[in-house]
Amino acid sequence: MPDRTTHASAWKGIRRRCGRLLRRGRRRARDRGSDPVSIVCQELVKSYRGRRVVNSLSFSAERGEVVGMLGPNGAGKTTTFYMILGLVRPESGKVLLDGYDITSQPIFRRSRLGIGYLPQEASIFRKLTVFQNVMLYLESRGVPASQRRDEAMRLLEDFGVADRANVRGSALSGGERRRVEIARALAANPGFLLLDEPFTGVDPIAISEIQQMIRKLASRGIGVVISDHNVRETLSITDRSYIVAEGRVVCSGTEETILNDPLARKYYLGDNFTL
Repeated sequence: MPDRTTHASAWKGIRRRCGRLLRRGRRRARDRGSDPVSIVCQELVKSYRGRRVVNSLSFSAERGEVVGMLGPNGAGKTTTFYMILGLVRPESGKVLLDGYDITSQPIFRRSRLGIGYLPQEASIFRKLTVFQNVMLYLESRGVPASQRRDEAMRLLEDFGVADRANVRGSALSGGERRRVEIARALAANPGFLLLDEPFTGVDPIAISEIQQMIRKLASRGIGVVISDHNVRETLSITDRSYIVAEGRVVCSGTEETILNDPLARKYYLGDNFTL
């Protein structure tokens, strides 16, 4: 059995390798001209109980753009998200982050490398205040104690919830909760953010606010991928989108391309859909 010294040495080696990978990835992210594609999924495959839910799905997104992933229930969108995040292991295919194969990396390492996630379900800590929710993420990121308060308040101000700093998560409206969750996700300093159904459970005014926040994220150089059933709300803010059906991409492109694609209408939009 290996002794503690062996374990410690191995762990230090792992940390050094992860650190090098993180630094290289961040350098490439800053220099978009050298390698503009941040995340690439190559021929992902996943089956459950003999049914193939993701079937050779390929996908890419760049930093600083908003990409949509649209399709009917059971199309494989959420499973694809989970494979990007590391929650689910693909049977075959690869996930690349800035050119590096992260397919076998666990979720915590992908998070450290800059992949963030906002689930459809409420993820805010209900018994903590808004301020405490953000501070918790800053602390976990290792931000010095002397800088945490100012950084937390800056994030809350950026997303219009600074006046709710001392309010518990349980007392927030749907739109406020989404804004806090996005601010908290940014506290982890992601280069890429996956949003699962961000427009679900919020009113029309809040939807407009969330759309503005998503564009703000992109303007900061963060790559945003949206999976949502609200076609109008999603297509209106994405730079390009993918239509997924039966576990595969049936078409992709800009809003105009999607609307004029017969496969998009056949599998998802329908013949009478208009924006």
